[in-house]
Amino acid sequence: MGILHLQDVSHIYFSTKSRTPALFDINLSLKEGEFISIIGPSGCGKSTLLSIISGLIIPTKGTVTLDGETVKPGNKKTGYMLQQDYLFPWKTIEENIFLGLKLNNRLNESTKIRTLSLLEKMGLQGVEKKYPTELSGGMRQRVALVRTLATEPKLLLLDEPFSALDFQTKLKLEDLVFQTLKQFQKTAILVTHDIGEALAMSDRIYLLTNRPGTVSQVFEVPKELRDLLPFDVRNHPLFNEWFQLIWKELENLEK
Repeated sequence: MGILHLQDVSHIYFSTKSRTPALFDINLSLKEGEFISIIGPSGCGKSTLLSIISGLIIPTKGTVTLDGETVKPGNKKTGYMLQQDYLFPWKTIEENIFLGLKLNNRLNESTKIRTLSLLEKMGLQGVEKKYPTELSGGMRQRVALVRTLATEPKLLLLDEPFSALDFQTKLKLEDLVFQTLKQFQKTAILVTHDIGEALAMSDRIYLLTNRPGTVSQVFEVPKELRDLLPFDVRNHPLFNEWFQLIWKELENLEK
């Protein structure tokens, strides 16, 4: 059953002197539990699209519905995870992961226990009273993921969440995030410049054109890859074949 639907979504940025088309006629549907990636040339509107899906930006044209409702500003059904963890350095890890629940007036003993349990499942037991500066970059991103999942969002938006990490940490986090989202049957959209990352984690990959971004192609990732952990996907014989296919299409768009 479809949980997210974008119909003919276009967006133009206006200023006093100009109009800049960012997106044009984006149509996209996502079923519950699916993981899709959005890739494309730099400046093609990938992050703008995530902002529209989250309700941070109202599209110039078109409709976005999530869980049967039109997405509006203040939408609480979406969780957003960014390249930087944006943890408050003056708050403990425990205070940081409870923040979303507190803002939504949902902080109680039950939600506290569930969120601390999630922190433990992320391999972060014993860090509750520490501060963000005492943790590594990879640990901080795991804390950010816990904070995002604590509010039980219907849809998780990931805007290049691994790009600031070293390659080894990035690979480990890909597996951890993938397993966590599958375990909790979360629906997710990843924006990335990394074709390998998109291929390793996704059920489907949307390739956008140069600005104004529109859907150029949709790649259905083979089932043989979808059933594997991201690290194992990268070592599968099909990985390089599909990587080259997507790379060539992206290269053609950038010419």
